[in-house]
Order: sequence, then structure tokens, then C-alpha cells
Amino acid sequence: MPGDGTYCARMSDQPVIIEVAINGGTTKEQNPNTPRTAAEISADALACFAGGAAIVHNHVGTIGKGAAAAADAYVECWQPVLAERPDALVYPTVDIVDRTISYDHIRLLAGTGMLRIGLCDPGSVNLGSTGPDGPRGSFVYANSFDLIGRTLDLHTELGLGPSLAIYEPGFLRTALAFQRAGRLPRGTMVKLYFSTERGLLGAPFGLPPTCRALDAYLDLLEGSGLPWAVSLAGGDVIASEVGRAALERGGHLHVGLEFFGGDRQPSNGELLAEAVSLCAAVGRPVASSAQAAEILDLP
Repeated sequence: MPGDGTYCARMSDQPVIIEVAINGGTTKEQNPNTPRTAAEISADALACFAGGAAIVHNHVGTIGKGAAAAADAYVECWQPVLAERPDALVYPTVDIVDRTISYDHIRLLAGTGMLRIGLCDPGSVNLGSTGPDGPRGSFVYANSFDLIGRTLDLHTELGLGPSLAIYEPGFLRTALAFQRAGRLPRGTMVKLYFSTERGLLGAPFGLPPTCRALDAYLDLLEGSGLPWAVSLAGGDVIASEVGRAALERGGHLHVGLEFFGGDRQPSNGELLAEAVSLCAAVGRPVASSAQAAEILDLP
């Protein structure tokens, strides 16, 4: 049970899955170390796997151009990675066509044999910037219950373990409701996204990066048996109190330039090295991709 002290003690020596989200929407102007081209993404991913990452997540520049264009772009990024590291775990982001969330490229990517992990964001949230007059923006990141259900069923059909991004507590409650209904695919992992006041695009969302907020999520997770990781939008999860607390409570880590919002311009390798050091300080080993696949029980 994630919220139980016995569970935490039992998990304290389990290897830590470190996922590195290497780019997201972060631009070269925001951080020149952000990989954006296919060659940069491949090289950065390989460096991360060599440095201790078990999973690498990346975006490509084809959002809005349709499933085929997205799949082709991911294949271009991943082929050099998997040629050198056949056991590497990589996965994409969603596609957004006319402001509508789409997972259609997942089927195409599964057909390449490159995927063992997919994704589903089980909820909706306002995303935008902020100014003197408060939060602003018209974009709602919308995943209806029906879309979530279809996407989870797609992962079961394709034999993929979905990575569930939890932006708000309601996202997690939805995921758990699908679990109770028997529709959560094998290999599911939840990532608990905390947020500073900066959030992802300038406006905050979800819960702040505090131990009390983490424990609220763990109360919801109690009894589910789901593996979980922590991340921080608009800040530095390793420097925050939730990074160490997550490791002490049996959780995993999600780092990288997609969400990083500290007052410096690190590389993904530097953020990964800091995560590895924190694992060592807590006394937990770092998982390889093969170990992560076993921990997650990926199909």
C-alpha cells in the first residue's frame, strides 16, 4: 500500500526508475541545451541511458500535422537509440490537432515494434500564462472520460503500459476508477505532477511541491499497487522536498528539461546526475531499462 509505512519500508531498497523528459515545449531560447532536432534528441537520449535513465520521453516538432507525420518523426529520433540500446524504453507525447487531443499515432508507433510504453493523460486542465491581471489563455487541455477509456483500451489491445500524467488530483481519481472497472492496462505507471506558481506555461495548476501534497496523493493511491513517480513543473524536483520524500516513500523520479524551471540552464545530463546522486544519498539503487520493465510489469 503506497500510503502505508510497511509498504514504504519494503520498497526502500527497490531500484528507482528515473525517467528523463528531455525537451517538451522548452525552446532553445529558454535553454540552449534543449534537444530539438532528431539528431540532438537521439544523442541526448543515448547519453541519458548511459547516465542512468531507465525511460526517456520526448516531443517532436510535428504536433498538429497528423498521426503519420508524428510517427515518422519519432521513428527518426528513436532508430539510432534502439540500434545501440535495444532494451531502451522510449515513448512519445500526445498529438494535438485543431486543439483536440489525439493518440492516433500510438497505433502506428506500436506497429514499428519500438514501443513498450504508451501514454494517457486521464483528465482535463486549463493551461496558460499569467500576468498582472491573473491567469490568462483559452486553451483547455481536454481529455474526456470517453477518450480516456478508448485510449486505455487501445493500450491493452496493443500490449503497451501507459504512463499516466497526473496534473490534478481528479486525474488520479479517474485513473483509479478505471482500475476498479478492470480497464487499467498492465504496466501502468502514474506520474504525480506538482507545480510551482510558474507551472508549465506561466500559470500554476495542481498541487504544490510539498510533502503534505505528496501524502494526499499517496492516500488516494493506497491499496492500488500502482508504481508512481514525482515531477515538478516550473521548478526543480530534485531540489524540492518532494524528491527525497518520494524516494523515502518508495516512489520514482521524473526529471528533465520539459518541466524544469529553476534559475539556471542545466543539461538533461546534469539533471539526471543530480537525480542519481539523490538516489545514492537515500540508499536506493538506480534501475536499468530492463529492471524498470520488470518493476512496471510491462507486457
